[in-house]
Amino acid sequence: MEARSNNMARNIFFRNFGWKLLSLALAVVIWLTIKALSAGQGTERLFVNVPAQLVSSTADVRAFRIEPDTVNVTIRGRPGTIHRLVDREIRVFVDITGADLNKRFRGHVDVVVPNGITVVRVEPTEVQVTPPPKPEPKIISSNSPPDP
Repeated sequence: MEARSNNMARNIFFRNFGWKLLSLALAVVIWLTIKALSAGQGTERLFVNVPAQLVSSTADVRAFRIEPDTVNVTIRGRPGTIHRLVDREIRVFVDITGADLNKRFRGHVDVVVPNGITVVRVEPTEVQVTPPPKPEPKIISSNSPPDP
């Protein structure tokens, strides 16, 4: 009986030993590949004072003010891609479409980066948007001649 147990244990470990060894080797190769690829995705870089732009489909945004007008953006990606990236490839904007443009409000900051790069953090996430001042109405007196 004991010999039969030993034989059964030996069969569990050594039967199809070549296939078991190949499976173990493939598992190690897959694990190492995934580890290497995920390590290549981990380089972070901070871009400081990236200018924010206003975007609207209906309003002329040139007269609006945003405070602060720059943001800090932290991104992550492959080391080569991150180090070749230049400031102008990071687009920061505040979309004011649909907002009440007659009073101050807080707008959400959106960031667009090239493919293969992930935005990790944006500081601040919102900015204060101030509409242009309204012109004072001109009062015309009926006693004085009109302005030329």
